[in-house]
Parts: sequence; structure tokens; C-alpha cells
Amino acid sequence: MKQLKIGLIGFGTVGAGLIETLQQNAPLIGKRKGFLPVITKVADLDITSDRGVTVSPEILTTDAFALISSNDVDVVVELIGGIEPAKQFIIAALEQGKPVVTANKALLATHGEELFSIAKKHNTEIYFEASAGG
Repeated sequence: MKQLKIGLIGFGTVGAGLIETLQQNAPLIGKRKGFLPVITKVADLDITSDRGVTVSPEILTTDAFALISSNDVDVVVELIGGIEPAKQFIIAALEQGKPVVTANKALLATHGEELFSIAKKHNTEIYFEASAGG
């Protein structure tokens, strides 16, 4: 089955929850959607604290830009919140043609038009249902 390789920026409560959800439900999602969602990289300033989920140390990094440019990442999920550096991470991903999923209401409210324009220019998408649902 084809994999959807996910790079996660932000390993706090919400990021850890996403990882836990995918660890428990990836096979079901794969069966329903035809692709297996796999977290292949995780970036956070703190990669040593216990988050209550287990991930391979090899996928952890403190360098979000390295995550974004990795060939092991098809889609970038931004869950750090705030305006900066989230905006720069999202722009970098979009400029590389990678779709972005975000729950960042503040960023979309203040810079959404700019970000959607960049996405369109690079023929990619920003998915933000998580921010609307939040």
C-alpha cells in the first residue's frame, strides 16, 4: 500500500495526540483511504521530554527546515501555533510544493491570504479543517 509520509512540526500535546492517533488507526485509515499515513519526521525544539508516545529517535530533529526539505516527507503538519516561526515553516513547505496541514488559527487569520497565494503559485494546498474545528 502506498504511504503518505508525514513530517510533523510540533511535538506538544496536539502533536503527540496526532502520533498516538495514527499509531492506533493507521491501518484502518489505510484500508479506508487507500494509503497508509506514516509519521516519518518530527521536529520540535525539545525532542527529549516524555510525550507519552513512543517514536523512533531517528525521526526526531530540532531542525524544522531539514524536515521540510526531506525526501521522506510528502506533507507537512504544523502544530506549533503562533505566527513565527510557524509562518516561515509553512512558506518553506509550500515553496517546495508540499501540502501543509495546520491548526493555526492566528496565523491563518493574519496571513491567510498571503499563504494561500503562495500555495497557489506552487501548485499545492493548505488544509486547515483542524483550525476551524478547534
